[in-house]
Amino acid sequence: MRTHVILSAWCLMLAMIVPSACTTTNKNIEKQKEQAQASKILGEAYIRQRNYTSALRELLKAEALYPDDYFLQNDLGLVYYYKGRQDLAINHFKKSLALKDDYAPARNNLGNAYAQNNEWDKAIEQWKIVISDLLYATPQFPLSNLGFAYNHKKEYDLAEKYFLDALKVKPEFDRALYGLAQTYIATGRISDAIASLEKATAVSPSEAVLHFELAKAYSLNQDYKRAHAAYLRVVQLDPNSTLADQALKESEKIKHLY
Repeated sequence: MRTHVILSAWCLMLAMIVPSACTTTNKNIEKQKEQAQASKILGEAYIRQRNYTSALRELLKAEALYPDDYFLQNDLGLVYYYKGRQDLAINHFKKSLALKDDYAPARNNLGNAYAQNNEWDKAIEQWKIVISDLLYATPQFPLSNLGFAYNHKKEYDLAEKYFLDALKVKPEFDRALYGLAQTYIATGRISDAIASLEKATAVSPSEAVLHFELAKAYSLNQDYKRAHAAYLRVVQLDPNSTLADQALKESEKIKHLY
């Protein structure tokens, strides 16, 4: 009888302690999540400022506190991507997708990281999954990415198809217009390339690289006067860049041809 009383008392004590311990553990987990969220938000602010070292410092703090956040893993992937560590970027994008398989931004970013490694078939596989997601808000990005991938593979018919598909989504998407022009130049359609680049420079008149590519296309078409003017526009837009130095050299080569 006494044994029964003692056991009952012990059970009662356990029943009181266990919920208390669980409550404490849950509070600690929630506190860690809050701290991780604060570091993640700060890290994302640093990413927007292109301060990738500070971003990485904050995001690693967040990961140490709470790693099972697919947004955080994608953020870490982006930082490593911008710091040129595609091996680590790929690892974190994969972690993000392991936590949420249908998180399309991480999948698009994974494709981008593969592309940086010239692993075009792997990149294409990821981007095709993204464009199959009808809820993805900006399909023009993976579509144009596919265009660039097929350009690198010299499969120009497919490259043209995907650039045009991107432009159906967003007709004034300068990245797709630029890529389409590259496809046309590669296939000898210089007039079409010029038309595409002229539209791109009209959409984004302050983008020096677009004017540089337009100048090159004009030169290929032997329209040296326009080419010269476009090269000088590059210098005006970005005077202290290596692109401006190139533009000056090219403009000197052709200025006597018109």
